[in-house]
Amino acid sequence: MANLKEIRGRITSISSTMQITRAMKMVSAAKLKKAQDAIVMLRPYSEKLQELIQNVNSSSDPDQISVYAQKREVKRILFIAVTSNRGLAGAFNSSIVKELNIQFQNKAQYEVEVLSIGKKAYDAVRKTRTVYSNESSVFDNLNFDTVSNVTETVMASFREGKFDEVYVIYNKFVNAATQEVTTEQLLPITMPEADTAEAQVETDYIFEPNRAEILDNLIPKSIKTQVFKAVLDSVASEHGARMTAMHKATDNAEALRNDLRIFYNKARQAAITNEILEIVSGAEALKNS
Repeated sequence: MANLKEIRGRITSISSTMQITRAMKMVSAAKLKKAQDAIVMLRPYSEKLQELIQNVNSSSDPDQISVYAQKREVKRILFIAVTSNRGLAGAFNSSIVKELNIQFQNKAQYEVEVLSIGKKAYDAVRKTRTVYSNESSVFDNLNFDTVSNVTETVMASFREGKFDEVYVIYNKFVNAATQEVTTEQLLPITMPEADTAEAQVETDYIFEPNRAEILDNLIPKSIKTQVFKAVLDSVASEHGARMTAMHKATDNAEALRNDLRIFYNKARQAAITNEILEIVSGAEALKNS
């Protein structure tokens, strides 16, 4: 049985840990509000941009298809894995790595490379897979321009034929307690064909300068927005996951501390009882001597 001094030390250590986890929970809760507002504001813009591209493209000349929509024989695939630079966020990072490994198995017949946005993804694949680029520094100055520079590099590689397909894997933010691991095809972009009747109604536009030039401007912007949305989703998900994980860690630490306090009180009571018995026994021995 551990002595009283060891139990007191463990209680003190757990109390210190509780202060850390509680502080981390509060920090993540504060950051979550800002990150949640950012992704909530971006989603309608991204969805409307996709809708606009589909409408503009619905009656365009099939021979004038964008280079980013061209499908070719798949030989090389790039996965953009979005994680975080830090841990202590529950299964936030490990779920992305797990999904990445599943994709590796599904695409085993192709050459696969990984672009990591976040140190956790880079650390998970750098020894076993070809890393196209490590862009963990994106989070040091997170804004649309920073992410756009990374996306532009990927788009250039696709144009040059270095990759035939590009996918982005990230945690989609649902709420503070729920994040969905999502895999989206980034390139080539998919252009769903609208019904003819709907297309006539929805695409009744006057194009200036022309449809092709508009698509050439909208499609790259849409691709960059899609990646930026994935990163913002991941950031909001990270803070939500960390807040939840630290909340559970604090509760578990408190339960453990309470158990140790009960154990400490019982051990202390037993020690006092033993001391009293020894005193009484000593007194009786002196009487009888």
